[in-house]
Amino acid sequence: MAGTITVIRETRILPQFPLSRQELIGLCAIIMDSLDLSEDSIILKLVDDREIARLNKEFMGCVGPTNVLSFPAADEDELLESDEPVFLGELALSVDALSREADLYGQPPVAHLARLLAHGTLHLAGYDHSDEMYEMTDAAVDRVLLEYADEE
Repeated sequence: MAGTITVIRETRILPQFPLSRQELIGLCAIIMDSLDLSEDSIILKLVDDREIARLNKEFMGCVGPTNVLSFPAADEDELLESDEPVFLGELALSVDALSREADLYGQPPVAHLARLLAHGTLHLAGYDHSDEMYEMTDAAVDRVLLEYADEE
């Protein structure tokens, strides 16, 4: 059984946002599969800089917008002990930051989007910043780029 990926749009989508809702669900499915999380479920909320700054302050104690925030539904021990599919939690993604950073870093928007979503999803799955997490993020981005290259 495949997990559920729910996309909730809480802001206007900029014209440079690279994917429709269905394409975004497909991209998330590729990422989740590459991270061995395809049976698990997530919610992805698309927000603007103002909303992500509010969330960043309220939940992280940080001032200003960021690109993606992860809100895990379960603690790491629960995730490790479960053999069943689980609801990992929610991601909040700033579409404003995605556009701004893709330009700033000179990356295709889909590649940067994949990096942010993989990074955030790994946090939902209980990973902290580490070499392993960065390698897994890179592998997920590579898989997305390969899948998208096959479609062209």
